[in-house]
Amino acid sequence: MVFGQLIIGPPGSGKSTYCNGMSQFLRAAGRKVAVINLDPANDVLPYEAEADIRELVSIEGAAEQCGLGPNGALVWCLEYLEANVDWLHGRLAALEDSYVLIDMPGQVELYTHHGAVRSIVETLT
Repeated sequence: MVFGQLIIGPPGSGKSTYCNGMSQFLRAAGRKVAVINLDPANDVLPYEAEADIRELVSIEGAAEQCGLGPNGALVWCLEYLEANVDWLHGRLAALEDSYVLIDMPGQVELYTHHGAVRSIVETLT
């Protein structure tokens, strides 16, 4: 069983910075920790991700292939992750002895007006 934190907040609020700092703190305390990036729009990570949604789907590819803007492409990427959630479960299974920090996208619409993130999180519980 995997334990950890789901890091949410508005864009630019410091979610990735928090993941970086918390992972350093946990390592210094002797804990095994892994960070997972589930924000396909975050292309500058301050930490080394054990799993990165950009390995599965590209926001640029989604925008180009589907003719979407940045927000639409982000929604499409999370819908793609929802449809391929086994990728995430496989990555988490390999980390079962680690404390996991999951860095989420910040766009509030993903949480208030769309069900993909809710569905993904429900499969993790």
